[in-house]
Amino acid sequence: MRRLCILGSTGSIGTQALEIVRTKKEEFKIIALTANSNVELLIEQAKEFKPSYVVIVDESKKNYLKDKLANLEIEVLTGIEGLEYVCTLKEVDIVLTAVVGMIGLRPTVQAIRSKKRIALANKETMVVAGEIIKKELKEYKAEIIPVDSEHNAIFQALQGNKKDEVVRIILTASGGPFRGYKKEELKDVTPELAIKHPRWNMGKKISVDSATLMNKALEVIEAHWLFDMDYDKIDVIIHPQSIVHSMVEYIDGSIIAQLGVTDMKLPIKYALEYPKRTNSVSGYLDLKAVAKLTFEEVDTETFECLKLGYLAGKIGGSMPTVLNAANEEAVKLFLERKISFLEIPKLLQAAMENHKVEHNLTIEKIITIEESTKKYINELIK
Repeated sequence: MRRLCILGSTGSIGTQALEIVRTKKEEFKIIALTANSNVELLIEQAKEFKPSYVVIVDESKKNYLKDKLANLEIEVLTGIEGLEYVCTLKEVDIVLTAVVGMIGLRPTVQAIRSKKRIALANKETMVVAGEIIKKELKEYKAEIIPVDSEHNAIFQALQGNKKDEVVRIILTASGGPFRGYKKEELKDVTPELAIKHPRWNMGKKISVDSATLMNKALEVIEAHWLFDMDYDKIDVIIHPQSIVHSMVEYIDGSIIAQLGVTDMKLPIKYALEYPKRTNSVSGYLDLKAVAKLTFEEVDTETFECLKLGYLAGKIGGSMPTVLNAANEEAVKLFLERKISFLEIPKLLQAAMENHKVEHNLTIEKIITIEESTKKYINELIK
């Protein structure tokens, strides 16, 4: 029996993780569920899975949540402090971090210090604090199993091989809803078009990141830290079918790829069950039906966010924090129709050019830089 704490249980990754748990009740027990503000779905989940704890980050909804769960023996907590607390519970074996954004950083650190297995779906944690996270993992002997389909694929393709035999990591990208477009064709993109992903069912923020290829920029930085790989050894290639989830090339010329159906339950399940493999809950891949797999070069002149990601990663220090924070704020403004789609990379570049890089970061310093970057972005559009 593996005992789970799911951070972000009402989001796309969290709800799919619970679908897995429903089919494997003899294997998993839910100890804690958390949500940012979706209190109604959290109530439904709590009534079904009966965790010992629930956390609602939006403190204004605490009393309502408590009233709705009054007849159940469930402790209701709030805020970031609540997220941190449930990550440290002795009865928790695995923490699935499925929250979006910087909110996942502090809880992840607490989970590491409590020597939990972390099934990591919150890429921002590694992007902004990769160096800190690596040190914490080494000191506390905790482990991270990546949940993102690309990093999970790389993790699998590295099994049983030596790091010094790796030539490069190849991250695949679907290309998003605007694959093949040129910059002039993206001038009038609306939020509705940007979140309409051709392959994956994701939240709005992640869908916009896929449309700008910012998700790939973040994944490059995350791969650097997760797999101790130089940026010059991390490539991105467009693969529209989203069947090859990523690849690793070795010194003998072999490329080991992980293929599977386009379903996030596959990497979620792998991370939760590792090193064991059990019967699929996602179905099985029919290569005859797929018929062909194609690959294309990335157009970084149109999709500039990927170039900015490599640049921020190579500069290092606080620059990835600035990139991530600027993007979070820019995407928020785009979804609110306050800026255009093409203004997103422009704002990111402006924030990076304005920033004086700092090193020897602490979590507190990262949070301060995040706040000041978001403030700067909003000042730019006034």
